[in-house]
Amino acid sequence: MIPQSFVQELLSRVDIVDVIERHLPLKKSGANYFACCPFHGEKSASFSVSPSKQFYHCFGCGVHGSAIGFLMEYSGLGFVDAVKELAGQAGLQVPDDGRSGNATHDDGSERLYEAMAKAARFYREQLKPARQAVDYLKRRGLSGEVAARFGLGYAPDEWQALQRPFPDYQAKTLADAGLVIDNDQGRRYDRFRNRIIFPIHDRRGRIIAFGGRVLDGGEPKYLNSPETPLFEKGRELYGLYLAQKPIRDAGFAVVVEGYMDVVALAQYGIGNAVATLGTATTPQHVHTLLRQTDRIVFCFDGDAAGRRAAWRALENALDSLRDDATLAFLFLPAEHDPDSFVRAEGADAFRQAAAAATPLARFLIDELSARHDMNSAEGRAAFVHEAGPLVTRFAAPLLRLQVVKSVAETSGLTQAEVEYAFGLKTPAPPRSRNRPPEPDARSKDTPRRGFDRPRGAAPRARAPMLGARKGPSTTRALLRLVLQHPTWAARLPVDLVPTGTPEGSALVAIIDMLSLGEPVPAGGLGALIERFRDTPHGDTLSQVAAELVDAEFDDDVVEALFDDTLRKLHADYINTEIALLQQRDREGGLSALDRRRLGELLLEKRNLANTA
Repeated sequence: MIPQSFVQELLSRVDIVDVIERHLPLKKSGANYFACCPFHGEKSASFSVSPSKQFYHCFGCGVHGSAIGFLMEYSGLGFVDAVKELAGQAGLQVPDDGRSGNATHDDGSERLYEAMAKAARFYREQLKPARQAVDYLKRRGLSGEVAARFGLGYAPDEWQALQRPFPDYQAKTLADAGLVIDNDQGRRYDRFRNRIIFPIHDRRGRIIAFGGRVLDGGEPKYLNSPETPLFEKGRELYGLYLAQKPIRDAGFAVVVEGYMDVVALAQYGIGNAVATLGTATTPQHVHTLLRQTDRIVFCFDGDAAGRRAAWRALENALDSLRDDATLAFLFLPAEHDPDSFVRAEGADAFRQAAAAATPLARFLIDELSARHDMNSAEGRAAFVHEAGPLVTRFAAPLLRLQVVKSVAETSGLTQAEVEYAFGLKTPAPPRSRNRPPEPDARSKDTPRRGFDRPRGAAPRARAPMLGARKGPSTTRALLRLVLQHPTWAARLPVDLVPTGTPEGSALVAIIDMLSLGEPVPAGGLGALIERFRDTPHGDTLSQVAAELVDAEFDDDVVEALFDDTLRKLHADYINTEIALLQQRDREGGLSALDRRRLGELLLEKRNLANTA
């Protein structure tokens, strides 16, 4: 793992404007810099970068974060890879705190990357003189420009052709990279022979594997590199490195099944396609693409095999669904795959078909209902029974609710009955008209208490639930101010901060950070957000920080706002305690101790109002 202290030092050493300007043209306007957002299509510049806060925010789509967060979103990198890339730009060596069990700088991996790059150069050099390979690509309608863009090559029809670029042909690195095979007799030979070679890149553009397409009728038609320290096929997508910008420009990603489909679509100007690598779509594939776009179209052949593949993709996507994202399924005519379709019908026809793709929820309902006799009670029951395990896996709560309603409409049941069948809701127990209510049952006219406690007990120091109803505006205002001046968190009376809200919990976390002697991050607002990444407070802090990216206040004004908000926090606390005691007084009376406490609070409230 990368030590938090290094992350903070890194962010203090880099300028987010310089980091983002490597990828986007920024234009200064006032205190900030602006550009058209790279994460959604727009014509006006709503993507703002604040050099003083070291934070970016798009007012159009809401994306925001630090310099590390930008690299993660823009390049599709994980946190560790983003830190490494940023450290490389800053000339820093990434340390390791020893807990990961792996060296941060892995010379073995570097040797593998070098071997893959050298092999790719060799394969590219072999393509031009290989007339049969060039003729094959021309028959498939590919231009030399597209072949060069994807780095296509050719593996000669020789057992040990790689001995030419690798004089030390017996080196362990070649086997570790999956370039050669050692048989049982101890003989070594090239893995790829007489095949068109498709380099497979990671999201940073490094070659991590190859795919080979046979030229004749041999088998297998497609051959992939084996899994290696660089390559895990269930995580990687062919073409993603080149497709990242086209995906953002088009507003969606297309997932196809083969390398040639990706390249052929690109030949016709459809650059937002990627392909799985000889495996079904995995949850990791879906997660990776949803970091690039909020719409994914899975494109399959219209035959039975294509529908089976689509169903596997649906099952593997359920745990990654979001209410702000759309997954859809495009089934081509039975005689076509994406390559043949775009050549026969053209790019516009493909784009129109992708726009009209069947949304995941509709595909699920249609597919399941087609498997059962929906005219019989038994068939409808089987339909609901089969839908249950799938619907309950939906990670998007609003979409799940919509699908529950669709299942109910299709089966002729009520929504409540379907929810009960799926285990999403417990049925209410029958109640006799003359039966007395349960001890904690309340009529609609009964005031709700913030929390239950025995009568006569002293009030608690804080009332999280009532505070959660009354306090968010105050605590959010305080959090906004503290994010501008983190050291002010030490001035907050922690016992008065309501912890029943995300904002209150985040405030307490910052207070705790300072109380433990941890310094305020020196890399601006972005560094403070990174300090709480992967904690329960990360999302809250990031969202509130986004509200501040374009806000600049005079320090004297902010100081006065802070003092006013502190007084309001105190007043909220007093009002909450008074409300609790008065409610208990109405319900059953107060003890002498509680009545004295109520008088003290009323006096304190009056004094606070007089000093306001």
